[in-house]
Amino acid sequence: MPPRTSNAADQAPVPASPPSALRVAVLADSDTRWKWGALTARRLTAPGAGSGEDGARPVEVSGLLLRGRATPTPRQLAEVGEVGVDAGRVREVTAVEFLHAVRDEGYDVVVLALVGGAVQAMLHGLAALRLPRRPVLVTGYVGVVYEKLADGLLLRHGADVVLANSRHDAERFRAVYEGVGADASAVTEAALPFLGGEPYRPEEGRDTVVFAAQPSVPASRADRTYLLRRLVEHARLHPDREVLLKLRSKPGEHTTHIEELPYQRLAERLPGGLPPNLRLVYGHMGEVLDRTDLLVTVSSTAALESLHRRIPTAVLSDLGVREALGNHHFVGSGLITSWDRLDDGHRPHPDEEWLSGQGVAADGAYATAYDTARARVTGLLAAGALPAVAPYYTPASAPGYLPGILARHHLAPDGHPLPGAVAPKEPGRVRGAVRETVRNAARGAYRHGVQRVAPVIRRMGEL
Repeated sequence: MPPRTSNAADQAPVPASPPSALRVAVLADSDTRWKWGALTARRLTAPGAGSGEDGARPVEVSGLLLRGRATPTPRQLAEVGEVGVDAGRVREVTAVEFLHAVRDEGYDVVVLALVGGAVQAMLHGLAALRLPRRPVLVTGYVGVVYEKLADGLLLRHGADVVLANSRHDAERFRAVYEGVGADASAVTEAALPFLGGEPYRPEEGRDTVVFAAQPSVPASRADRTYLLRRLVEHARLHPDREVLLKLRSKPGEHTTHIEELPYQRLAERLPGGLPPNLRLVYGHMGEVLDRTDLLVTVSSTAALESLHRRIPTAVLSDLGVREALGNHHFVGSGLITSWDRLDDGHRPHPDEEWLSGQGVAADGAYATAYDTARARVTGLLAAGALPAVAPYYTPASAPGYLPGILARHHLAPDGHPLPGAVAPKEPGRVRGAVRETVRNAARGAYRHGVQRVAPVIRRMGEL
């Protein structure tokens, strides 16, 4: 009998099904929190978070912008720089629409890049969904934590991972949770996700000083005018030096903090105007730091970005070293100095022990800064069904505080949407387009009110 010939198709191995994508949602309420959240999502899910022995799963990151006074504009989103999220996967939502998206779209991980009260509202809203399999919930801070430490942390309690940007922060976070009898196991040390860039190398013929402005620090007209005047004087004292005023937003735009007195407006009123070697600049901070020889600030997180790259960095004491300014965070850093000393050529040298506790990782350890957090997320994804979301605040433990926080996001004290919070769906493309046009108009009017009209009324009230 002739030997049996096999069909090649019979012998071909059955191709393995491609692993399903790891679906991640980032909910952010400002430009800087979007940057933090999107980059955090990338660092937590690459390489291979949630993968089994068969290799890494592909990752899909969707961006959701929480509608409010600081919702970033397209210009602000573009200026944030490359965060690895397709612009087509970014959309604006209300709190209730976000909760419906989590319910309907099957996310594996949700990064809550929000102010503390909004995090608390989303946690209660997610708890009320009672999903049979809920996503891993991650939150944290976009920068230096220098105020409302207990308040902000307790509002974030209930997330599976509360990221700390440094060893210093991790110790403080755990102390707060343990001090009120709350579970501190969610606190996970990492680092700011947007540190990077080439180490500082001076270039012959380049001498650039950058002042990193902040939207709300300092707050008063007199203090902001003082800082602007000193920057102008520094430029005039050093006509061969390029002096840049790095701005976060254009007038009328909002960032994480409200800016009621933009430096652009103050500069327009300066006698004599700006010297030719002083320019106002926008753009991605990393690109500005590429050509910076001295970074000056009151307390901006840009100082940590600068220190990570070993760029000479100065924290101003001119208006005092005060909790209200946030520059008290830099006590012990060796960076605190004044415009007078900078005018005379002083360049601060950072204290290495202070740096090592701040998550700056200028020594090269930054490459592994997210390993622990990534492993925690991977473990939670592999654990199957997670326990119910259990925030520290409940209607029983904080009956005079929690309901107001939830109501701001149209949620009842039990986390369910308030009556009328969900607009009925309208069939038909035309009716849907009309509704979206009306929504956009209302949204524009709201933003104009909070960003333009309200600051004027507040200033008039101070007269």
